[in-house]
Amino acid sequence: MFNKTKDYLSKVYMIDEKISNLCEKVEKSIKYKFEELDEIKAYNQYKVLRAFQKNKISDAHFAFTTGYGYGDIGRDSLDRVYADAFNSEDCIVRPHFVSGTHAISVALFGNLRPGDKILAVTGKPYDTLEEIIGIRESRGSLKEYGVGYIQINLAENSKPDFESIKNALISDDKIRLVEIQRSTGYGWRPALTLKDIEDIIVLVKKVRKDVICFVDNCYGEFLDTYEPTEAGADLMAGSLIKNPGGGIAPTGGYIAGKKEYVENASYRLTSPGIGRECGSTFGVMRQLYQGFFLAPHVTMEALKGAIFCSKSFETLGFEVCPEVDSSRSDIIQGIKFKNKDTLIAFCQGIQKGSPIDSFVNAEPWDMPGYNDQVIMAAGAFIQGSSIELSADAPIREPYIAYLQGGLTYEHAKIGIMIALQNLLDKGYISL
Repeated sequence: MFNKTKDYLSKVYMIDEKISNLCEKVEKSIKYKFEELDEIKAYNQYKVLRAFQKNKISDAHFAFTTGYGYGDIGRDSLDRVYADAFNSEDCIVRPHFVSGTHAISVALFGNLRPGDKILAVTGKPYDTLEEIIGIRESRGSLKEYGVGYIQINLAENSKPDFESIKNALISDDKIRLVEIQRSTGYGWRPALTLKDIEDIIVLVKKVRKDVICFVDNCYGEFLDTYEPTEAGADLMAGSLIKNPGGGIAPTGGYIAGKKEYVENASYRLTSPGIGRECGSTFGVMRQLYQGFFLAPHVTMEALKGAIFCSKSFETLGFEVCPEVDSSRSDIIQGIKFKNKDTLIAFCQGIQKGSPIDSFVNAEPWDMPGYNDQVIMAAGAFIQGSSIELSADAPIREPYIAYLQGGLTYEHAKIGIMIALQNLLDKGYISL
């Protein structure tokens, strides 16, 4: 760290010299990891560029449409750009998806019918999916429509329990869809690697070719040189205010995969008989295109921030997941604080380091879709964007905070430094 930068952080942000020195040592120790990430970033950037060139994208594709949105060439071409970049048969990308949860819901409702069953093979899905499936009672859940649910937890080593998956598929012919959650969600495990996902899919297809393999790909895009659809997934979904939106997309989500299953989902997004043919795009197409183009770079900036966070807190004696040298398959970094006050102080520190609403004090609240109170630090240009630097946590033991995002590595780094300073000031850490 340059002396001028260190002096600025001290004078303007009141960063203690001990924190600056700690972070300087941390940064030097992880430089080798950054070189590996830059190789993945370059590969994915060229892949996305080729998808734009193949589909002959021009400024005509950024045009504003209204009403029904018939013949929106920007919307329809963006579908093809995503499909080519993800090497999938088809894709629908829409600003009408309000979140990744919404995109996942559309994919499930579009492809499941009364009497079918979901087999979740990575344990309990993320909190916001519980009411969609019917694990927690909710109006309009899949359970209300007669769709059943079976759950298989991961093995003790956080790997898939292949024997149990195989037995479930053999013993229950009502299983129509296997649900695979790539990211950790609010769990304490490494994200599932693409090799893990591929092994699950190979097993499923060996036993039952008719079963749909669906991947919740939130937080996972561009973390490797290929995507779940290239590992055999029939269907996957994600959010544009996470990795693929590049911090520019103002809203939206996507569903990609086999043409039949994407088409089925499109009739749930709008209505039977209309599907993907309607949906005006309100002048947001330029942001969706540009965000996707920047996504490989921005995603790796966020991942560098996560690695910096992991090493910093590991050095201070905290349990972290994943650890620095672990394989990473999402951008999420977990830190176990073990008590409520330290957890809240960390999230409040991240909020202080934000470009937007840095003056706001983050507090736990009853957030829709969650079973516990949740604290969310998210001073972002796009509300709720988790490709921007953010941290959130359910207020429950063992009090784990989940940090993600950072449009630039430099912002992620200073945000973490400010959070460390907040912990130091409150007496929760010592140096």
